[in-house]
Amino acid sequence: MIKLIEKIEGEAKLNFHFKNNKIDKVDVDFMSTRHIEDILKGKSPLDALVINPRVCGICGHAHLIATVRALEDCYEKIEISNKAKIIRELTLNFELIQNHFKWFYLTIFPLFGLKQNVMKAVTPSQLMGKAIALFGGQYPHTSYAIVGGVVCEITQMDLIKLEHYIDETIGFFEKNLLDVDVQMLQDCDNVMNLLSKSGDLVDILNLIETNGWLEYGKSYDRFIVFGESSYFAKGKSIKTRVMHNLSLADVLESASTTSFAKSVHYHGKYYEVGPLARAMVKKTPLIKDAHRKYKDSMFTRILARVCEISQLLLHCKSLIAELDLSEPSYIKPKMEITSFNSSGSSAVEAARGTLIHKVVIEDSLIKSYEIITPTQWNLCGGVNENHGVSQKAMIGLENTEIAELVFKSFDVCSVCTTH
Repeated sequence: MIKLIEKIEGEAKLNFHFKNNKIDKVDVDFMSTRHIEDILKGKSPLDALVINPRVCGICGHAHLIATVRALEDCYEKIEISNKAKIIRELTLNFELIQNHFKWFYLTIFPLFGLKQNVMKAVTPSQLMGKAIALFGGQYPHTSYAIVGGVVCEITQMDLIKLEHYIDETIGFFEKNLLDVDVQMLQDCDNVMNLLSKSGDLVDILNLIETNGWLEYGKSYDRFIVFGESSYFAKGKSIKTRVMHNLSLADVLESASTTSFAKSVHYHGKYYEVGPLARAMVKKTPLIKDAHRKYKDSMFTRILARVCEISQLLLHCKSLIAELDLSEPSYIKPKMEITSFNSSGSSAVEAARGTLIHKVVIEDSLIKSYEIITPTQWNLCGGVNENHGVSQKAMIGLENTEIAELVFKSFDVCSVCTTH
């Protein structure tokens, strides 16, 4: 049975194979591509700062930050002020928060028959869009981050506005998603205490329990994070054992003969990326408790992503407190990037998980550019007879409607996947 999956920032085709009335195999195919990596070949390296944010209309800012970091990695030595680093991290966090709200209300809620609440996504999305625009001038597709820093000069008044946007978003979270003080949520280590509260998140989690879906959506129970920040930790988690010694050189892609989506693996194994992976590597108490009870299920995955909203909002407040407006926003590199041959790579955490950019510069131009997106990690089609992460999570389910819900719990983006 073939099912076309829409409302995922593009389209994907799932070909379900059944055996004994249960899903035995799922082929995940993405049917079109825009060839962004090919477009970048032969361009000036700095052109990537304008082109790459347009890989995706949902996580374009993550692509900008990944691009600028990959270009800066091409230098033997480059100086970036702490102010510029904090501003970049703030705006990236704001995009993650906005994405999480949109995914929860526009993707997950309708699948549970709660379509009347989809407009709730508007308020927090607007607030976070305004927060990004304070630094970037617009959202989406801003190019305010450049090699050497950022081009914005923020004022104390901008920070007052920013604090207001964050506080308003926190208020929305506490009023709508979970009737708990976000600071108390940080310290919560018992998921059962959470289920006794009220809010849209609790409604979804209780529906999963009531429908008997607590075991649905389990995959390999392996997680990986490459994008380090002042909040996210780099590492991989296998059965709660966390290791932090990772190398980007060991992240490999494999082409598919039936889909424009490439498979991504680390040392030949598939790993889940995204909020659940980040929480497992960081050992977030609440998510660790949920994982002990329900493993890498749809339940735990949804909980981890929504709870990351509150975590990032509070962390952004602490980042603002560290900002020193007297520092330079931009420090001009001592050499032009078009004056030498080099290569560079970067990894940042986008809303859906680890995003990797790799660039090779030769004769002042881009010789090659590789983009590895979170969707490629989670939704790959599988190679060498191994199932991809989302494929494995759907095997054993009894109908395609539940399979679609599990599939979308990973958050699907075919545009990023088929760049």
